[in-house]
Amino acid sequence: MAEKLNLFIGGSLVQSGTKSWIEVLNPATQEVLCEAPCATDEEIEIAIKAAKDAFLSWRETPPPERSRVMMKYQDLLKTNQDEIAEILSKENGKTFEDAKGDVWRGIEVVEQAANITPLLMGETVENVAREIDSYSYIQSLGVCLGITPFNFPAMIPLWMFPMAIACGNTFILKPSEQDPMTSNKLAELFTEAGAPPNLLQVIHGGKDQVDILIRHPEIRAISFVGSVPVGQYIYKTGTEHLKRVQSFAGAKNHMVVMPDANKNKTIDSLVGSSVGAAGQRCMAISVAVFVGSSKEWIEDLKNEMEIVAPGPWDSEESGFGPVISPQAKDKIIGLIERGKSEADCLIDGSK
Repeated sequence: MAEKLNLFIGGSLVQSGTKSWIEVLNPATQEVLCEAPCATDEEIEIAIKAAKDAFLSWRETPPPERSRVMMKYQDLLKTNQDEIAEILSKENGKTFEDAKGDVWRGIEVVEQAANITPLLMGETVENVAREIDSYSYIQSLGVCLGITPFNFPAMIPLWMFPMAIACGNTFILKPSEQDPMTSNKLAELFTEAGAPPNLLQVIHGGKDQVDILIRHPEIRAISFVGSVPVGQYIYKTGTEHLKRVQSFAGAKNHMVVMPDANKNKTIDSLVGSSVGAAGQRCMAISVAVFVGSSKEWIEDLKNEMEIVAPGPWDSEESGFGPVISPQAKDKIIGLIERGKSEADCLIDGSK
């Protein structure tokens, strides 16, 4: 029987009373790693109330004290980087080195959060009009919500909750149901760093849980990273309920290759960007336009791509890991088949 993943409420792991569970699979083997709970309405209410109550005291905590929590947290993340990366690799499929990079990019944000005090300074202008002085203050909002995608299960949560909490807010994290184990580990370490209970809650589930969260009157701000349709839905729904929403959706970088570019560096960058996270990221360069004589490099690019081999996360021979799910694989194969039928300049018709 698969292990039941816990929620993180009130500063500790809590077993859910739900009857609805989502299997979390190892993308490489399809082994069931655990079952993630679809949090009940009551559990969500408990988490939000705990976060709201904690906000009342946390917002009065001086920024230097908040910074000290983040200083300890970034140290713990560095100490436990390999452990976090292993959890991430197993549930996401990334190679171990790729997963360590995922964690490290998040650590860099926590380092910034540890320097929050000067960033919270307001502004003053004396005599902005006759006998009128102007003052501005930066104030915390309340309970914030983060909804994060599967492709960076450490980095993107760490983009969100450390900065929000360092600014005096409390936070509800709803990670992707496809790789939720990493978020639990991040939350455990946050408490170990000395964060007061209830600053951070982790709620697992799917769309039903998201719908409750983005409509809840106590949620003041929402941050989302993910697909375009979901991003549009969350932005529209959140703003209709008078919340501040930042929604980053569906980014895909393109590249224009000029003839005077450094050939070797360009090819290395293209290969690395396309296979990192198995291509499931914004910098995967889904479109590269070769201009002029740089078109002659395409064959070299093909040869370099053939050298990079997929494999399991814990093999040093693996250039990249599997995509997140069989459904994602089927979609990619479908796009390849579509390209073979529509394109007239394919280099290699094989998969």
